[in-house]
Amino acid sequence: MNRVSKFATLAVGLITLVSSPAVFAQASPAPAAPAAVKPEAIPAKVGLIAFEQAVFATNEGQQAIAALGKKYEPQKSKIQAEQTEVESLQKQLQAATTLSDEDRQSRVRTIDAKQKQLQRDGEDAQASYQNDLQEAYGRIAGKVNAVMQKYVSDNGFTLLLDVSGQQSNVLWAAEKTDVTRAVIEAYNAQAGVAAPAVQSTPASAAPRSSTPRPATKTPAK
Repeated sequence: MNRVSKFATLAVGLITLVSSPAVFAQASPAPAAPAAVKPEAIPAKVGLIAFEQAVFATNEGQQAIAALGKKYEPQKSKIQAEQTEVESLQKQLQAATTLSDEDRQSRVRTIDAKQKQLQRDGEDAQASYQNDLQEAYGRIAGKVNAVMQKYVSDNGFTLLLDVSGQQSNVLWAAEKTDVTRAVIEAYNAQAGVAAPAVQSTPASAAPRSSTPRPATKTPAK
């Protein structure tokens, strides 16, 4: 399929917080309006990029994901242990045929309490992981965006479309229009960050997919 590679189902672009405080003296003249630009048709050179996936596909992005996986490994192990315990208690209850009604109700309450705790722990870990993932994404995405802007400018592109989202309007494109890999390689060369020695799958404490997706928006190009 010639549609642009999306690298994974993954994770949404950078939230840019712009703060521009300014103090003007009362006598300060108003800035001059920018000169009008006359619209004209120019030869088009369109490129596509899966920006969100590109951020995490850089060496720096891969290292950030590996670090998060290591950080959340204890929570992941704890949640898996809780899940195993709940499943074991459920099997024991199903196999027990001689329990009194009181004992059975007591076991049911115990299982219910542990299930609720498991759910809370999973939701808390997932929220914490997503916050850290978003912070890592924001830290890297701004730098990748700068490299991307330079790449398309240097190579004469007149339009660049982001196809990170699962519901991209781009239904088909020639492979050579995809600049994602080229931007990744350009960023790796500029950043000077070595690739991780071992490629590791991103692991959240309560994984929902194999690819991380930070809850952010793609930066303006």
